Amino acid sequence: MANQDDWAETTEQLVLDAALTRVTTQGFTWPTVRAAGQACGLSAAETELLLPHGPADLAALLARRHDSAALAALPDPAGLKIRARIRAAVEARLDAAAKDEAAVRRWAGYLALPLHLPLAARLLWDSADKLWRWAGDTATDENHYSKRAILAGILASALAIRLSGGKDEAMSFVDARIENVMAFETWKAGLKTGDLLKDLAAALAKLRYG
Repeated sequence: MANQDDWAETTEQLVLDAALTRVTTQGFTWPTVRAAGQACGLSAAETELLLPHGPADLAALLARRHDSAALAALPDPAGLKIRARIRAAVEARLDAAAKDEAAVRRWAGYLALPLHLPLAARLLWDSADKLWRWAGDTATDENHYSKRAILAGILASALAIRLSGGKDEAMSFVDARIENVMAFETWKAGLKTGDLLKDLAAALAKLRYG
């Protein structure tokens, strides 16, 4: 089983590599997924077995690759105060995504569609969760959810700014919004899932079109 798992993880990354050369023209679509699988020597049936949800699985793989790259680039958080940890974490995540700028724009366009907003929210939540865990957050009460919801929204908006206005502008935005993260008690009182989805949709649309 371990060997099968290793094969699947390795092959997923190869398919993602092949897909990234195609998504800028074909987008996150089943034709992109099948062409990428074929380029890796997979049949259509094997590709669908590996990525049963096709474009959605591809979008998730790209997000998780950027999460992993960000975590690998981060230092030991022990010597940093919490504000510095969050800033460093967001900066590393933005840097990772910016390396695949063209693909990330198509990724955003795919996730901005109403049908895909729940997936967008989940992927951004997962990214925020990983960054908070690196930062040492151990909250298990409602604060756990509030922090991640706020940071997910910041990540989406900051990435849009990074790709349209550059790193300095994005980090200025992040610095201002970190104050909100630190004061999440005030935020959570008015935080609603519907509002978060609307904010994510707006940020993803801006990310796509600049």
